[in-house]
Amino acid sequence: MAALVIAEHDNKTLKDATAKTVAAAVQLGAPVHILVAGQGCGAVVDAAAKLAGVEKVLVADDALYARPIAETMAALILSLADRYDTILAPATTSGKNYLPRVAAKLDVPQISEILKVVSADTFERPIYAGNAIQTVQAAAGKKVITVRTTAFKAAASTGSAAIENVAAASDPGTAKFVGETLSKSERPELTSAKIVISGGRGLQSGENFKMLEKVADKLHAAVGASRAAVDAGFVPNDYQVGQTGKVVAPDLYIAVGISGAIQHLAGMKDSKVIAAINKDEEAPIFQIADVGLVADLFKAVPEMEEELSKLGY
Repeated sequence: MAALVIAEHDNKTLKDATAKTVAAAVQLGAPVHILVAGQGCGAVVDAAAKLAGVEKVLVADDALYARPIAETMAALILSLADRYDTILAPATTSGKNYLPRVAAKLDVPQISEILKVVSADTFERPIYAGNAIQTVQAAAGKKVITVRTTAFKAAASTGSAAIENVAAASDPGTAKFVGETLSKSERPELTSAKIVISGGRGLQSGENFKMLEKVADKLHAAVGASRAAVDAGFVPNDYQVGQTGKVVAPDLYIAVGISGAIQHLAGMKDSKVIAAINKDEEAPIFQIADVGLVADLFKAVPEMEEELSKLGY
């Protein structure tokens, strides 16, 4: 049977995480279908149908799926589960919300945050905050998998999949969408940005994060933070990078005033180039940094901004 990928989107744009999850699904060696559940999501469906390796796009266009609530999404996925050997979703906030519910209802163990597909039933995933890689083999039966999307290259938009409408599942009636408060920023989304500059406790206050924001604006970068900075109230939770925050793998990651606790490293160590600024030359961040500067960040960051200005950024 085929593999089913749950699309992540905002009813207007297909998230890059979906294309990367499709790339993982293709490696299973079975036909790949995508489920797009939303309302007024025609543009998302068109984008999903173009992903290389996708055979069919299933569309559940209904007001019930205007927002991805765990209970309603799980009911829909379960209504389609008999047609699939494997169900996959990105290991994002949304995927982590509904897929464990699906696994529980199917009475199968979920395989979380895979980094590599070894074979159709064998996968690699991180454990101990990413300090070890575990190889796991799934038992016979259905597989429910979340994908660490930073480990896969996005599928190209060269396909032409068939589109099939599917009926909405019955509403469990146990939860409903009430509202949401979204942070607004002209900067790139943290998990998809090519450059990320993150600050830690060393910045001492939220006001000092404005130094990083000035550099980020020049580099068209996203701004992140360590858990220590978030817990101290310097910046909101959605800035957090790390084991309990967002996992990123940009082309360039700049860590400013971050010591490099193991939990933070788990969220960014797959970055292509890591640069660190810290006044403590013994800081663990320097053990994985490609470029390290032992300096006072309150002097180094303004100098960095000044040099970028001279270069025309």
